[in-house]
Amino acid sequence: QVQLVESGGGLVQAGGSLRLSCAASGSTLSSYVMGWFRQAPGKEREFVAAINWSGSTADYTDSVKGRFTISRDNAKNTVSLQLSSLKFEDTAVYYCARYRAPYSKTWWRLQGSYDYWGQGTEVTVSS
Repeated sequence: QVQLVESGGGLVQAGGSLRLSCAASGSTLSSYVMGWFRQAPGKEREFVAAINWSGSTADYTDSVKGRFTISRDNAKNTVSLQLSSLKFEDTAVYYCARYRAPYSKTWWRLQGSYDYWGQGTEVTVSS
């Protein structure tokens, strides 16, 4: 059974930075696309970023491009999301997720493409 555990969330002022981490157990992540999603209060969960199995390719939703950076360390079985220039509207619970099938090249932004999810880590940005 794959378990994903996020950490690194917290309270930060607008303009600040945080680094979220996702640690996996029960399976190696090195063959899978990994994604980050977020759910703001009163809103549906949305795609934030994804990275391919080797770390050579990443995709971001427009609202975070240039501010967030996704990365992975396959040796440590972890995925990270660096959040910079944070805005109030970045306030949300952030989730990491593993893609259903290895070496997938499409549909990274769809929640249904992912089968394992972490419990989330909360990010609160004060204005």
